[in-house]
Amino acid sequence: MPQHRFNKGPSRFSSKTRPSGGGAHFRKHSFNSRGGRPAQKRGTPAPFSDVSKFINRAVITEVVEVYSPEHQFKDFAIDARLKNNIALKGYIIPTPIQDKTIPHILRGEDVVGVANTGTGKTAAFLVPLINKIITEQGSRVLVMVPTRELALQIADELKGFAKGLGIYSAVCVGGANINPQISELRRTPAFVIGTPGRLKDLLERRALNLGDFRTAVLDEADRMLDMGFINDMRKILALLPAPRHTLFFSATLSKEIEKLIGEFMHAPTRISVKTRETSATIDQDVVRVPRGSDKLDILHDLLIAPGFDKVLIFGRTKHGVERLSKNLVARGIKAESIHGNKTQGKRQRALDLFKKDHVQVLCATDVAARGLDIGGVSHVINYDLPNTHDDYVHRIGRTGRAGKQGKALTFIDTH
Repeated sequence: MPQHRFNKGPSRFSSKTRPSGGGAHFRKHSFNSRGGRPAQKRGTPAPFSDVSKFINRAVITEVVEVYSPEHQFKDFAIDARLKNNIALKGYIIPTPIQDKTIPHILRGEDVVGVANTGTGKTAAFLVPLINKIITEQGSRVLVMVPTRELALQIADELKGFAKGLGIYSAVCVGGANINPQISELRRTPAFVIGTPGRLKDLLERRALNLGDFRTAVLDEADRMLDMGFINDMRKILALLPAPRHTLFFSATLSKEIEKLIGEFMHAPTRISVKTRETSATIDQDVVRVPRGSDKLDILHDLLIAPGFDKVLIFGRTKHGVERLSKNLVARGIKAESIHGNKTQGKRQRALDLFKKDHVQVLCATDVAARGLDIGGVSHVINYDLPNTHDDYVHRIGRTGRAGKQGKALTFIDTH
């Protein structure tokens, strides 16, 4: 296989597309032909000019003020055992969304929190709500999320915070056998975490009774709307008893979400920590695929280059993502995939292998990757173009977290 040379230097788009931070930058690649031009799928969403727009719009040019928290976790008026569990998890200084929302939730206020994935919003509602379960006998919490993976992540976080407190959760999501979930619900767990579709199924089977749930959380509400859950969300919220304590967390506030807020929340406190769309720690660039070059060859050469240690690759279709993963494995790359055609067990296994660095590459569709919080991703690669700017921002936001430098590369056909 020929070795392709990647030149270092600034992007051809503009100096504004280069946030601070080092690393190899890719431009003007000369590739030897390895066969025919990669097949262009019908409905490819954006031409070359749109990729430039994605990157330029996503870059931060303004100076972002460093946030100074008002509290430490030990300052919050919560149970001492909960404080101890928080400390055992290594949490000392809250993130901005945690610092701003926890006091309001502890006071029982309805809260609308606008924050991106990866800002610590899960702990922002779990910490005060666990304390509520401790202090209010018989209190129960319903958490609605867009995906199975996010539900499992929240349940995993809950285990750490609630260790030794006798507080448990039931995860109720589609793509899994419903009978074990019904059995879990019979134990009356304090937290029920589920996707709207499965929660609706359980309600219709009368396996779930919302009469005891005085608190509801909608996490990534915008994504639930994107996935067509609006009617299910509205039906479920309408079945909750009043008065209730309601929390909405979303990266954006659309007209539909504002309507839900107006219908189901009482004078909510609005908190936004979304001061920018993408992190200045993400180095964005493109990889050009000349006519006659093999796109898979180019990807392979990137993945065997130094520094490509933990790579999240996005494709547009379930079949395409699965095929790409298998092709990489055939070339000796340790890769897994997540998409809607996989069972929950297989998706969770793939995620665990990637999180634990047992595989180098995770190939994913946009929907399957929503809500995932994976640390240490060195690169995000848009193997297929995103449909919208929001999808682009959501994809590349998987890298460059916790102050670490990350890289986002977008493949484009140059013809």
